[in-house]
Amino acid sequence: MAWFIKTESFLLPHDQVIPHLRAHRCWVDKLRLGGQRISSGYLVDGDGKPGGGGLLLLEAPDHAAAQALVLQDPMIVSGCVEWTLQGWVATVGDLGVG
Repeated sequence: MAWFIKTESFLLPHDQVIPHLRAHRCWVDKLRLGGQRISSGYLVDGDGKPGGGGLLLLEAPDHAAAQALVLQDPMIVSGCVEWTLQGWVATVGDLGVG
């Protein structure tokens, strides 16, 4: 298994994104309950205020499987984010993900 990171930036005002964030959190919770190794969170600025985007860290067999999974994310399905998906290879340190 490999690790992947989806980065995203909001394309809509925050108040329009809120319902999709709720659906996204439910989607992640459901995946976690099913055994998927996945974690989601939002980005903040230097003052700790949300910065209009987030990260999703997930484990998958390969890039194609990771992409198939993230394409189901309500944040993507709704079209309210611009996103990228990249593989992540840990080389130094241990965050308990490898």
